Amino acid sequence: MATVEEKTTPICCSLQNKNKTAASATSPNVPQQKQQLPFISAVDSRLDPPPKSASSKELKDRKETISFDIGITVMAKAQTCHPLDPLSAAEISVAVATVRAAGATPEVRDGIRFIEVGLVEPEKQVVALADAYFFPPFQPSLLPRIKGGPVIPSKLPPRKARLVVYNKKSNETSIWIVELTEVHATTRGGHHRGKVITSTVVPDVQPPMDAVEYAECEAVVKDFPPFREAMKKRGIEDMDLVMVDPWCAGYHSEGDAPSRRLAKPLFFCRTESDCPMENGYARPVEGIHVLVDMQNMVVLEFEDRKLVPLPQADPLRNYTSGETRGGVDRSDVKPLQIIQPDGPSFRVNGNFIQWQKWNFRIGFTPREGLVIYSVAYIDGSRGRRPVAHRLSFVEMVVPYGDPNDPHYRKNAFDAGEDGLGKNAHSLKKGCDCLGYIKYFDAHFTNFYGGVETIENCVCMHEEDHGMLWKHQDWRTGLAEVRRSRRLTVSFICTVANYEYGFYWHFYQDGKIEAEVKLTGILSLGALQQGETRKYGTTIAPGLYAPVHQHFFVARMDMAVDCKPGEAFNQVVEVNVKVEEPGKNNVHNNAFYAEEKLLKSELEAMRDCDPLSARHWIKL
Repeated sequence: MATVEEKTTPICCSLQNKNKTAASATSPNVPQQKQQLPFISAVDSRLDPPPKSASSKELKDRKETISFDIGITVMAKAQTCHPLDPLSAAEISVAVATVRAAGATPEVRDGIRFIEVGLVEPEKQVVALADAYFFPPFQPSLLPRIKGGPVIPSKLPPRKARLVVYNKKSNETSIWIVELTEVHATTRGGHHRGKVITSTVVPDVQPPMDAVEYAECEAVVKDFPPFREAMKKRGIEDMDLVMVDPWCAGYHSEGDAPSRRLAKPLFFCRTESDCPMENGYARPVEGIHVLVDMQNMVVLEFEDRKLVPLPQADPLRNYTSGETRGGVDRSDVKPLQIIQPDGPSFRVNGNFIQWQKWNFRIGFTPREGLVIYSVAYIDGSRGRRPVAHRLSFVEMVVPYGDPNDPHYRKNAFDAGEDGLGKNAHSLKKGCDCLGYIKYFDAHFTNFYGGVETIENCVCMHEEDHGMLWKHQDWRTGLAEVRRSRRLTVSFICTVANYEYGFYWHFYQDGKIEAEVKLTGILSLGALQQGETRKYGTTIAPGLYAPVHQHFFVARMDMAVDCKPGEAFNQVVEVNVKVEEPGKNNVHNNAFYAEEKLLKSELEAMRDCDPLSARHWIKL
């Protein structure tokens, strides 16, 4: 992910000066003997010593360090790429070129398709090493100390990329790990210095479908003569009006086994209007069954099972301004402006964010979209306290509850089957964020290995969040109020008919909140005249919305700074209990909060219980 030009306040401080300040501040509390800062062997084993023939200037450039009287040697110049930074466009090009060059034959190389290219996230020790020594602010306290002399590497280990590759000719899915030995911006032209670490074929799976495949599938179906005849029965001869949404086949029988790459599309039809944003999903085409071989792009099965009339065209079902229900837009809303004349309160250095007492890093992957790394909170005299190593949404499933065809097989896994990140928006189109905004770009590979960039993919801004606290003294009439402000980091993606907005909110009172906003268009079904459905809601004549659910799976790799035996950062469950009648409850009004310490993740697998006002707190 790259950052675009911004007006936000940068972190402009010399690492060298920062180091000197940190050294003078920490040296009084450090024993006089030299200490060793450990790091994993992977770091040590990949250090490149300078060549014997190197000049004094080269040696100075490679090994320029600052030595402290406490025996710690630290790099004076930060590395240019943090281990958790998303892959750059140049790194993606290197990874793709390395895999393509490793193809055994021209036929193999010709069949390779690139589904995902993402960063192999390093071990936590490497991240701690980078945060402590190579990137400001200088924080040697992040690493544990052991006896011995200082062992500080001159650079971080090489970054690695993980590629999900589909071979269209052999129908094989493989996972590649590529070490990005040396990457420069010029490598996009073809030169690469990558090294294949592993290559593994994963049997009996299918990787996510790509936008190229969606377009090819739509063209194949619309060009299939029996399908064209079926559409003529429904009064549609212009195939440009037809929308074909390829859906994964699901797994209802052995015929759907992932040994084949299959899709069972859904069909919709636009009207012959000049509306630029016509809602084609308002006219579902029912009764047509099609099975498509996505590997070879051929129709395997076709059946016109039931003739259901298309819902009547209605311009008020469109979503262009002035064409929604009622036919007019609201005119009684005055402009609302959000301004920050002195700029935002956050500071940005690459992907490193500082706001109030929070600091964290922003990442992005093709599957998950937005990832929040290395979340920490500055807690007074206790300093920087880690809270979470990694936060993201890794999957979402949308099961439909209508047993009728074709809705019974609509059971979408939008992250695994499509990719939330790859379907993200460029937020410069439309009013997605307000106020003083910082945007981040995201880089992806397309189906054929080219690099594409989604500009303004992630939005970060501050929001007023209403009242945080207030009290008025009724005796004096004096009042005091605190406004609540939050920092919001978000992205939005479109998967077929639905839009999903993912938001991470950071609050001034130390709270982190994850929010998902569901918007877009319903996936609808058509009805015969006078027909109703038990498993859906009729929303217009001949049109209903099947009942369904949305489940979001969050991956939260927490990193709270609790040590064994300490009473910090423990999770406690609180339940309201009613006291039994007796000597302790003579008026039958007694109730109390009962606390239970959850000592393990297994114990913490709990259900909500609103009848006992069950909630969880952190001590």
